[in-house]
Amino acid sequence: VRAARAVLEDGAHVLLAGAGAEAFARDRGLEMVEPFFFSTDARRQQLYRVRDTGRVVTDHEGAAMTKPPLDEDKKLGTVGAVALDMHGHLAAATSTGGMTNKRVGRIGDSPLIGAGTYADDRTAAVSCTGSGEMFIRVAAAYDVCARMAYGGATLEAATHAVVRQSLPAIGGTGGLIAVDRHGNLSLAFNTEGMYRGHARGDEAPKTAIFA
Repeated sequence: VRAARAVLEDGAHVLLAGAGAEAFARDRGLEMVEPFFFSTDARRQQLYRVRDTGRVVTDHEGAAMTKPPLDEDKKLGTVGAVALDMHGHLAAATSTGGMTNKRVGRIGDSPLIGAGTYADDRTAAVSCTGSGEMFIRVAAAYDVCARMAYGGATLEAATHAVVRQSLPAIGGTGGLIAVDRHGNLSLAFNTEGMYRGHARGDEAPKTAIFA
């Protein structure tokens, strides 16, 4: 997310990938780690179990929400945030948990503006989590804002149309968090649960997992 912010502030491009993105981040003084930093025993064992099945696994498949809720194989990996500031500006950021056993070079919905992440001061800020390929195919985050801008839908109606109709129609599972320009919230999902929370001003933060 820090690298994405740096790209935004630089302003020359919208999306960088691969070696070019790493060089850009290094030039901006962002923290860098070697690839093996992400290779832990737990993650390797998870990969081996899934690889033997020949499947690609997302965090939302099957009984995603088990007890204990922080099962390392089943907890949700994406961390997303949306915000409305005191000046009326909206922002969204999404850091993906990725997929296990994916093809090398696969790009998910999180870095794609309009798929897993989108914000427009005129409508809403949206951050998504779930089966990335399906969120890409329906341009999920942007579609929420488009339904509001062009169809006059409320945030609640727009997010539920995407999460409960558009995504399930093509087998998409997951959810999203969104806030509109009036401060209305929507934390919609079509899975058994979704880790989520929100805070408003001086009010105590609220969190939830299940519906």
